Amino acid sequence: MQCKLLTQRRKGRKGRKGRKDHTRVSLRSLRAWRLGVRFLVIILLLTGCSRSHKKVIGVVPKGLAHLFWQSVHAGAAAAGQEFGVEIQWNGPSQETEYSRQIQIIDAMITRRVDALAIAAADQVALVQVVDRAMAQGIPVTIFDSGLNSTNYTSFVATNNYAAGELAARQLGRLLGGKGKVAVLMHVPGSRSTVDRETAFDAVMSKEFPGIAIVARQFGMSDRARAMAAAEDMFTAHPDLDAIFASAEPSTVGASQAIKSRGLTGKIKFVGFDSSDSLIEDLKASVISALIVQDPFQIGYRAVKTLVDRLNGSTPPKRIDCDATVIFGAELEKPEVQRLLRPPIEKYLRQ
Repeated sequence: MQCKLLTQRRKGRKGRKGRKDHTRVSLRSLRAWRLGVRFLVIILLLTGCSRSHKKVIGVVPKGLAHLFWQSVHAGAAAAGQEFGVEIQWNGPSQETEYSRQIQIIDAMITRRVDALAIAAADQVALVQVVDRAMAQGIPVTIFDSGLNSTNYTSFVATNNYAAGELAARQLGRLLGGKGKVAVLMHVPGSRSTVDRETAFDAVMSKEFPGIAIVARQFGMSDRARAMAAAEDMFTAHPDLDAIFASAEPSTVGASQAIKSRGLTGKIKFVGFDSSDSLIEDLKASVISALIVQDPFQIGYRAVKTLVDRLNGSTPPKRIDCDATVIFGAELEKPEVQRLLRPPIEKYLRQ
């Protein structure tokens, strides 16, 4: 009986020792778990802090469909990478949807982005929403196309009036100062293209009195509609000598109309902006000359003005970018290639 009791006591001591060992292991595991959780919380806090301090700049183009806006996007993204800011890019699908553009800007104001870069689809309709952003302390840079207002931080664009003058003088020289011209306009209310068209008219009237502008139509930022408008003008004026198109979609539409009517080489054609198809048409002499902007630099500089403002500097109120006239024989020049083929894929990889 005593032996049995002794054995039970020894087993009890072993059981208690095993429980103590198990408790020690559990405590060590709990401490390790707690340390791991604390470490994870610290990492998350540090990550959250770094994100919260990264400034957000909303960039709102007039549209998304055309190569011009993709190039602007790439330039904005390049500036975002260089200056350590987040770029939120969003715009309407078509350049005529200014009410949709206002909705997008309102949403960005509500999200309290740190700054806004806006290409105004309509020079009047966008004034109120820009005023709203500025009143809430959100600096706004207007790019590409202006407003009927000066209540903004900076304006970055091609000197569109000068570009329209350049186009008119080029077409005037191609015609030798005489002939009949049609103008394929962009959309009503777009400040950038209105400036080009106004300047084109003024130069033709003042410097080339032997040239008559006999037809005008809007392409409405749509290549198919621009092509139809150009064909209507060719039909109404079979003795037409030349055509001017003031934006990329109108240029594409006019080029397609010239090819479909077999007018290559018979009609002098000065267009605006560039794309792969327009470069090919310039090579093939469908297009006599292209007036080319630098949309990559426009996007880059628009973002930079806002970075400067957020850092306490005052950017210039207006930054003009030059347009360049390009002929088919100049396409292989390095400076021309830089304009025509900006590094879109480098900055907009999906």
